[in-house]
Amino acid sequence: MRWVVLLRGVNVNGVTVRSAALSACLQEAGFTGVRSVLASGNVALEAEDGTSAQDVRARVEAALRATFGYEAWVVVLTPQRLADVVAAYPFAREDERSHPYVVFTSDPGRLAALAAQHAEDDVESDVESVALAGDVLYWRCPKGASTGTPFARLSGAARWKPHVTTRNLRTLGKLLAVAGGT
Repeated sequence: MRWVVLLRGVNVNGVTVRSAALSACLQEAGFTGVRSVLASGNVALEAEDGTSAQDVRARVEAALRATFGYEAWVVVLTPQRLADVVAAYPFAREDERSHPYVVFTSDPGRLAALAAQHAEDDVESDVESVALAGDVLYWRCPKGASTGTPFARLSGAARWKPHVTTRNLRTLGKLLAVAGGT
């Protein structure tokens, strides 16, 4: 069975995980067909038939902790689920002024709380758009401002960092191409 794994917090804040080392680590953990995409913790891999997302997550996190010595946290999706998430992006995908992002979590309650906090802050913004859609949150922000908008500052707070990971929609498309998503 093919899976997509999104690592949280790699190649930032002193946690360096090179693609070749990441692939070797996951192969040693028993996964096959391991392919990383870009240097930001995006992996497609295969596990034995009957392996659940929770099993993949536990094995990947344990392997990362043992090999790289950091508190690993990952999101695990099927390629089809990732394809559905990408297809459902509700904002303009291509425009010269904005970047399209998707925020993921393994704990949908945390993501709902993040969206609720953003709504509670009642920030009227003509520079960004945010929409919760079940277990993902869609976000569109101006180029060059992905750390400075109201939502960026909120989601980057220590309270949320262990629970969310954000990917550019174009990166997700590249990952889908490698993972074989439809």
